[in-house]
Amino acid sequence: MLTQVNNLGLRFSIATVCATANILVCINWANAICSPHKTSTSDSVSFPSKRECDLLFTEIISTDSSLAQQLANTYLKREPLAALSEDMTLEQAISLQKEFVQALISHLGPVVGYKAGLTSPIAQQSFNVSHPVRGVLLQQMLLDNGAVVSAQFGARPLFEADLMVRVGDDRINEATTSQEALAGLDAVIPFIELPDLMYQSDVKLNAAALVAVNVGARLGVLGKPIPLAATSEWEKRLGNIQVILFDESGQELAQGESSALLGHPLKAVLWLRDDLKAAGIRLKPGDLLSLGTITPLMPVQTKTTIRARYIGLEAEAVEVSVSFSE
Repeated sequence: MLTQVNNLGLRFSIATVCATANILVCINWANAICSPHKTSTSDSVSFPSKRECDLLFTEIISTDSSLAQQLANTYLKREPLAALSEDMTLEQAISLQKEFVQALISHLGPVVGYKAGLTSPIAQQSFNVSHPVRGVLLQQMLLDNGAVVSAQFGARPLFEADLMVRVGDDRINEATTSQEALAGLDAVIPFIELPDLMYQSDVKLNAAALVAVNVGARLGVLGKPIPLAATSEWEKRLGNIQVILFDESGQELAQGESSALLGHPLKAVLWLRDDLKAAGIRLKPGDLLSLGTITPLMPVQTKTTIRARYIGLEAEAVEVSVSFSE
């Protein structure tokens, strides 16, 4: 069984594997996340303001010895993960991810969207695959623009400029062209993803290892949704976005272009839709789609602020920011 630790040869540290039966372990996340409350408006993506309080103390049920629950416990504790079995296939990793995400839902809320990873040829080559991979976004993973987050938000915390779109019409499930896919979207959203590679730094990662841990999904900061229209002008605009990352002093850290997303963001949308469809999942209005990294992954430093400036989405550049506390 995929859910049995022995069959996959998961080499957890003693502290991770030896979960105490029949007790609830309370993990104090008091400094993990503190996001400013924002009033819900029709042009924003908002989630319960209670989110921050919910994350302060997370109960981890340790009586379940399945591999997925062990992964969830490790994830919630923000502890580095030892290597999974090198023989694990992508199919096994997808099955494990499904159980892992299910174990997290009671802590991080329902599914609100999906993410594509490895959407550039360089990233695929480094993980020895010829295609992207898919993860799941849960409600409490997504934070408001300007959020303040602990620099230790994960076991191996990173940041990158990403691009999010929002599904507006379920006809996107039948789209065959980029224009039809665009007609199924109602907004594009600047997005700083805060992924967590989870594994110990000496672990050599492959695609299956990445998929198993939900493609590193941990947190992300959403900018203001920008309405989309199914026009050739918008299709061109989406394919020519430039993103520049700055620190709090205004120093440029990195830059990239939306063409990094499988050549065009709408190609990433169609790939993600097709991959979900193959798994029996249909997109629905309101679903959020993270299309992949535009800038290189970068390590997090305490007491810093990161701003991502998106040029080409509107007449004026738009920004989204996140600050990292101790």
